[in-house]
Amino acid sequence: MWSYVGSATATLMFIYAMFQQYFPYQLRDHIERYGRKLVTFAYPYTQITFDEFTGERMKRSEAFSAIQIYLSSKSSASAKRLKADVVKDSQSVVLSMDYNEEVIDEFQGVKVWWAASRSIPKTQQFSFYPAADEKRYYKLTVHNSCRELITKSYLSHVLKEGKAIATKNRQRKLYCNNPSQNWYRYKGTKWSHVVFEHPASFDTLAMEAEKKEEIKNDLIKFSKGKDYYARIGRAWKRGYLLYGPPGTGKSTMIAAMANLLDYDVYDLELTAVKDNTELRRLLIETSNKSIIVIEDIDCSLDLTGQRETKKKEKDDEEKDPISKKAKEEESTDSKVTLSGLLNFIDGLWSACGGERIIIFTTNYVEKLDPALIRRGRMDKHIEMSYCCFEAFKVLAKNYLEIDFHPLFGEIGTLLGETKITPADVAENLMPKSDEEKEETCLKRLIEALEAAKEEAIRKKEDEEARLKAEKEEKKKQQSAEDVKKDGTTDKEVKENGEQSIK
Repeated sequence: MWSYVGSATATLMFIYAMFQQYFPYQLRDHIERYGRKLVTFAYPYTQITFDEFTGERMKRSEAFSAIQIYLSSKSSASAKRLKADVVKDSQSVVLSMDYNEEVIDEFQGVKVWWAASRSIPKTQQFSFYPAADEKRYYKLTVHNSCRELITKSYLSHVLKEGKAIATKNRQRKLYCNNPSQNWYRYKGTKWSHVVFEHPASFDTLAMEAEKKEEIKNDLIKFSKGKDYYARIGRAWKRGYLLYGPPGTGKSTMIAAMANLLDYDVYDLELTAVKDNTELRRLLIETSNKSIIVIEDIDCSLDLTGQRETKKKEKDDEEKDPISKKAKEEESTDSKVTLSGLLNFIDGLWSACGGERIIIFTTNYVEKLDPALIRRGRMDKHIEMSYCCFEAFKVLAKNYLEIDFHPLFGEIGTLLGETKITPADVAENLMPKSDEEKEETCLKRLIEALEAAKEEAIRKKEDEEARLKAEKEEKKKQQSAEDVKKDGTTDKEVKENGEQSIK
């Protein structure tokens, strides 16, 4: 019997090999297609495939990633063969089912089967931008009677759960935009990133408690406002303007916001962006649940529209199209305009994606174009001011772990009489050795406050003296002009009198 089985198997394999080798492609295609149709009459299951890469740009499929994360817990509990990997952004080993392994899942009493597979190309291809050696995909098998339930409810459940698990377990990232000439190189990206590990929080932020609570409530309200923003017809985004002198904690505020909401941070360097088109492309590549930051926007670019005009070349021969094109390609100056930036934060392109916060920081808010910071673009303006007594107490708790000291009264009086940034206060409070006590640090701060007070008085006196000198100089000039005018008038009167006598 076994000899007949072996002979029949060998015959079938020979026929299949001849079929693949010598039958025309068009004929094979028709036979395979109708053959699959015949099989479906006897096979009561439906199969759905999820490829790793989809679309014209060969971008990694979000569905594949979500399914991979969703199945990781299922496979680690039931699969016989597993793959172990240490993901760069994870703190532990990640387990997933191996290729050609199958996992059973259950949804509302219905069983489904997930299988991980891959296809390796049979031919070797040479390219300066080589594609992946293998194509990976997940295959979902479900009974035909449950097809509607699986396609309408189960797949949505898998994607939602996978994204939720990814958000919960991920490490947040700090992104920086790359120069555009590096975008289209092999494995080139528009954004490069590192793990975001800034420890700042609102509890350690040197600011009045009432003001911090107001900002926290505003941020939490925004993060939960998806349905609200959809109902009022606005893109799910919010703008914050942080302004104040250097050293008042603007960057620390951004880190505290990111840690509160568990958002990624995109640090956008406008001077590395060539034009408005590149700015839009960078926006499209940002993810949801992110904060887009443009620091010191008053120094990044001239966004007032009053750009300096370049001198024209005198030689007409240098103005031919070829030389002009070459100069444009060599030029590294950014051509981002105020109009392009406004469209970035408040135009149609700003609605690409959701749950984004856009933050501008500046030391000189008066230098910014009013159109850039009006309500609706920068919805909330937050002044980061000099250190007050309440902010000092937060810093004393952070650096010295004390809530009260007899020197607090003197420090509070001095803080009300002079201007000093939280950064300067923190530097004076920080112990410089293990032997330094709280009192030493507080006395050092008092000395710094007194020095700052004296410096402020001296500057005020110098400014008053300068204004007084300018005022006296103006009086002298006015007196000289009056004397000269009076002399001229007397001379004219005298001449007119002589003429009348004659």
